Amino acid sequence: MLPLSASRQISSRSGAWQVTADGADERDMVPSPDKPLKILHAVRAPVGGIFRHILDLANGQVDRGHDVGIVADSLTGGERADAALAQIAPRLRLGVHRIAIHREPWPTDVVALSRFSRLARNIDPDVLHGHGAKAGAFVRLLPHRPGTIRIYTPHGGSLHYPRNTLKGALYGRLERALMNRTDLFLFESVFARDTYERMIGHPQGLVHCVFNGVTAGEFDPVTAAADQTDLAYVGEFRHIKGADLLIDAVAQLRGRGRALTLTLGGDGEELPRLKAQVERLGLTAAVRFIGHVKARDGFSKGRLLVVPSRGDSMPYVVIEAGAAGVPMIAARIGGIPEIFGPHSEALFMPGNAVAMADAIAATLDDPATAQLRAKALRERVFQHFSQKAMVEGVLDSYREAFTKT
Repeated sequence: MLPLSASRQISSRSGAWQVTADGADERDMVPSPDKPLKILHAVRAPVGGIFRHILDLANGQVDRGHDVGIVADSLTGGERADAALAQIAPRLRLGVHRIAIHREPWPTDVVALSRFSRLARNIDPDVLHGHGAKAGAFVRLLPHRPGTIRIYTPHGGSLHYPRNTLKGALYGRLERALMNRTDLFLFESVFARDTYERMIGHPQGLVHCVFNGVTAGEFDPVTAAADQTDLAYVGEFRHIKGADLLIDAVAQLRGRGRALTLTLGGDGEELPRLKAQVERLGLTAAVRFIGHVKARDGFSKGRLLVVPSRGDSMPYVVIEAGAAGVPMIAARIGGIPEIFGPHSEALFMPGNAVAMADAIAATLDDPATAQLRAKALRERVFQHFSQKAMVEGVLDSYREAFTKT
């Protein structure tokens, strides 16, 4: 170890570095805890849990004195994304920036990457943090800049595609090509980390897992709505989220003589198909669509929340419902078992409407046990899934990454 007298302070772009010895170059720089970092988060679609994660992370980093900016796609998100970004913009010293970024590989990706590259050069951040496959690729395709670390959080992304499909093979090859251009892999679940290692390979960079977290106010109880139905769903309407399976489960239960009702809160690309499914199954009087709602408002609409996902990494809706003490059952998929921990009796086989229907019936038949389980899960979420722990874990991971570059 170097003696204390050998160290000296120098200023970098943000003044955030300490050099360990005279003559050390930029690769020897490590963050000084008393100086702010310049952090630029990048995401393609400003929607869903990934967007919620970035907003919470950015707010927490700003609260701790760091300079933060967000880059997001301009083609998606609509008015809700515009409003959310407008609300946080005054807090972001590095600004909010919108670039047209298509979900799939697209000819205009070259233009989008060029714009992103110019933006990054102008901001000159200490941390480039890409969220999701597309933004993660953009961050890691930029030329390496001494003193800047490149972070990748997949949030599922390309990991959802099986490797024996054309898309899966293509995305897997791209992920492997970018693997060694990553200073820190920051996964939100052990499941996501293990899936990456199984499907892509063992990362050469630093690997950390930091759970998503919720704010203190989200532990307040939810007041039941006057028009509460038996079941509720809250989330995006995408095939991977499994709302169609939940509709099938309701049809099966009604076929067994249980006159159940369901509220679906959300929107997305599958909405027309889901409405057609409800009509085809003769469920128009039993299933209602209420559009996009805040999670807690959606929770209030049902006696039991059902999370029917075909695939998920660390879904915020499960953490939010757990924090609020909402009775809930969910598919045993992705990182969901990590949230439930010892309370695995609330989980059912994914992709199986019959198993879901059985789990719904069993839970509604024993509401006392469902309430006790919800109370225990709330305690678990309080201990392991707080926003404070998430923000501190991410910042600690950044700082370790600087010492490895």
